[in-house]
Amino acid sequence: MKYFLTILFISVLIALGIGFYIKAEDEATGNLIIGLTLMVGFFVLMPLFIYHRWKNRSVKDYMLTKENIEKMQDYQKDKKI
Repeated sequence: MKYFLTILFISVLIALGIGFYIKAEDEATGNLIIGLTLMVGFFVLMPLFIYHRWKNRSVKDYMLTKENIEKMQDYQKDKKI
């Protein structure tokens, strides 16, 4: 998954560069390539990246529950001493 995301990210960057290069010669085609590349970046790359980064984590660890607030307060007390 890591290598797939890296390859997809690099290909999105290359496609954006190609889109801006072509836009100087043919504005309609350049805008189409840029638009399609941004759609792939937002609707494919970003959700895959978010899934890859969060797949082994618990959301409960990042929520402000009573236990987590107490842990933060205890950490602050230990840090001041």
